[in-house]
Amino acid sequence: MTDEKRAALAAIEDKADLVSQVADSIWSFAELSLQEEKSAALYCDVLEKEGFTVERGICNIPTAFSASYGSGRPVIGFLAEYDALSGLSQEGGSLTRHQCVDGGNGHGCGHNLLGAGAFAAALGVKAFLEATKTPGTVVLYGCPGEEGGAAKAFMARDGLWYGLDAALTWHPNDANEVLTGSSNSCIQTQYHFTGVAAHAAGDPDRGRSALDAVELMNVGVQFLREHMSDKARIHYAITDAGGRSPNVVQPRASVLYMVRSNHVAEAVELQKRVDKIAEGAALMTETTFEKKFIDGLADTVTNHALERVLYQNFQELGVPTHTAEELAFADQLSATYPGSDLVPGVGSQYDLDYADQVRALRKEAGHAMNDFLMPLYQGDAFEPGSTDVGDVSWQCPTAQIHVATWPNGCPGHSWQNVSCGRTDIGHKAALHAGKVLAAAAMDLFTQPALLEEAKAEFRRRTVAGYTCPIPADAVPVVAD
Repeated sequence: MTDEKRAALAAIEDKADLVSQVADSIWSFAELSLQEEKSAALYCDVLEKEGFTVERGICNIPTAFSASYGSGRPVIGFLAEYDALSGLSQEGGSLTRHQCVDGGNGHGCGHNLLGAGAFAAALGVKAFLEATKTPGTVVLYGCPGEEGGAAKAFMARDGLWYGLDAALTWHPNDANEVLTGSSNSCIQTQYHFTGVAAHAAGDPDRGRSALDAVELMNVGVQFLREHMSDKARIHYAITDAGGRSPNVVQPRASVLYMVRSNHVAEAVELQKRVDKIAEGAALMTETTFEKKFIDGLADTVTNHALERVLYQNFQELGVPTHTAEELAFADQLSATYPGSDLVPGVGSQYDLDYADQVRALRKEAGHAMNDFLMPLYQGDAFEPGSTDVGDVSWQCPTAQIHVATWPNGCPGHSWQNVSCGRTDIGHKAALHAGKVLAAAAMDLFTQPALLEEAKAEFRRRTVAGYTCPIPADAVPVVAD
């Protein structure tokens, strides 16, 4: 590690209190997707004070922003998220379920920390560029609506990520690792059916049931399942069943569909088939329907070259360390959910030998926090979930890390995650993630061969080109 890199990482450490304050403020705001007005404003204000050039409302998304420093190429981007989840209000640092606000929101995916860690990385790289006069630009992107809205995909529709030489990000998790493999693409569409109300007993022939249309659509999709890819998934939720009176022919009904497939081009084609089923259901019931596009996002493109750069720096920096009190808290929290004995890490799902190595490391650790760096895994891996980081990865080389933010096996989108999000365990994870990301970015700025290797791999993996799942006229919205 060079003296210049050490100085930049020390600059991150000097801002530790600021990073934690930002994380805690975002945790307290707990704003839902595309409604993160306070969160985005806080980031923009703080970044301007720290000397970044801030552009608010980028890509016509009010709660999106960019904050840049430097000039020229390469241009390295960090991705920040800051949206919360409904129904997960939870007291921070608690070992029991206790809501701060009944039915309120909470950061069950740790996005308050995710954004703060990316912010820390940007601070470190700015300090490096400033001190060394190295040519290049660092950009922190504020990306709202990851939980519903897919802002990064809307930004990709506008071609934003083509302007980057590389993008780096992280996500809170139960393990310290470099992430690899692909994920599912996803398209969300809401169908609003309209029929004719009538007395269900006295005038059934004069009614046209919108609920019948929804149910017939669902039946049609059930039969479609036999004729789609093994890795494809279709989920639905009836969002409006037409009312509570069974003696009324329901004049309205709505259903929200989520279509997933391993490759975004396949998801787009599968979505067209679901649309045809909706048309058929309307035809059979003599109803009409309106289709409302909610969001769409692509599968993730792996970049092993960037993963190796991240891993080398992760090795050099180690992992967050925890006090006896923090470890005791994690051990007690792990007793509040099933699965605390699961073998962590994406590679453990696909490689038995790898899983055995991780078991040995877990046994050596001797407590619920995974205070060790997972071995680098670069084999085949697939996550059935979806992330709009995938759209970024189709337009520039992209890689991610996980940093242990809660105990082993802690379920995603849980009150336990929210609780950990406002503890020193969470603060340490965000700060450490920022250091690893910043250190990797500094290597990309100063070692052109690393960046060229990543770009060459990116070109090979994306030769088919990016299929954008978002229509040209769509705007970011949430489902009704």
